[in-house]
Amino acid sequence: METKVTGRAFVFGKNIDTDQIYPGRFVEFTDIEEVAKYAMAGADPKLVQEFAKGDFIVAATNFGCGSSREHAAITLKAIGVGAVLAESFGRIFYRNAINVGVPVIVCPGISTLVAKGDQLTVDIVSGQVKNETTGQMIQAEPISDYMLNILTSGGIKTLIKKELEQKCGSR
Repeated sequence: METKVTGRAFVFGKNIDTDQIYPGRFVEFTDIEEVAKYAMAGADPKLVQEFAKGDFIVAATNFGCGSSREHAAITLKAIGVGAVLAESFGRIFYRNAINVGVPVIVCPGISTLVAKGDQLTVDIVSGQVKNETTGQMIQAEPISDYMLNILTSGGIKTLIKKELEQKCGSR
């Protein structure tokens, strides 16, 4: 995972729930390429046509509220989201995202400082966000070392597998 990412912002409002991120009618799909086709389909059905790997989802409060299905986080990973920046997150979505390797960053005030299409540079380690379009700097809450370790490993499963291989291989 890159820790400094530059991309365009796709902006959403408050209370974007997991059914807007990945509508329940698509949960039958298991192939990651098929899952990717429906990212944010409940909020912006055309997002995947405009979205490029490394671009950002920016939202106001309570992003990812709703169900506990991992599909919402998995679909964002599938489209190559650089990070999700929001003023707050639904608790379960936040942890699901970290666990599958999607950087989610709490950034108070972000929704008032970024417009759709703005170019952002995000330092995932420090939490520093620069809106390259306006020149504004925003300080997000830095991700804990523990969460960063999960992210840089590619997700919790990859981290655990790596740790088990090290322990079992050292016997």
